[in-house]
Amino acid sequence: MTQEAPAAQDLKFVTFSLSGQMFGIAMTALVEIREWEEPTPLPGVPSYVRGVTNLRGNVVPVVGLAERLGWPPSVTHARSCILVVNLDGKQAGFLVDEMNDIVSISTADVQPPPALDGADTSMIYGLVRVFDRNSDTGTKTDDRGVMVSLIDVAALSLTRDLDAAA
Repeated sequence: MTQEAPAAQDLKFVTFSLSGQMFGIAMTALVEIREWEEPTPLPGVPSYVRGVTNLRGNVVPVVGLAERLGWPPSVTHARSCILVVNLDGKQAGFLVDEMNDIVSISTADVQPPPALDGADTSMIYGLVRVFDRNSDTGTKTDDRGVMVSLIDVAALSLTRDLDAAA
């Protein structure tokens, strides 16, 4: 008897841009989206921890997602925002360049990241092609779509860093 593959299901993702590339995180991990405000810096934390901010009485670390992925720091601007997510039972904010959309993605369409020598893809659990929609008409605006890297929120674990920052 052969084991059947699990049935594909649709999951909702928030998509955003970071350093000119598109990423997505599962809606189930998202607590809220906040406008960018400069966090209070803390000494002695890793360089990707930008500081802390107050979220309804709770001190929440703010992490530069670009830096966490090993890229140069994002330059903040009017459309920059903070994605507050649940991470290891705590909340953390991740700085992103710009929010895009909420999309429904079939798990059957998600492809694993390629295995490349020297590349650390541990924070990406899959890639999927997403088609842009015209916000006025709801129709596709590009038949090629755009490749979105889906972030494994659990792999962003900052347990030691969260404890140091909070």
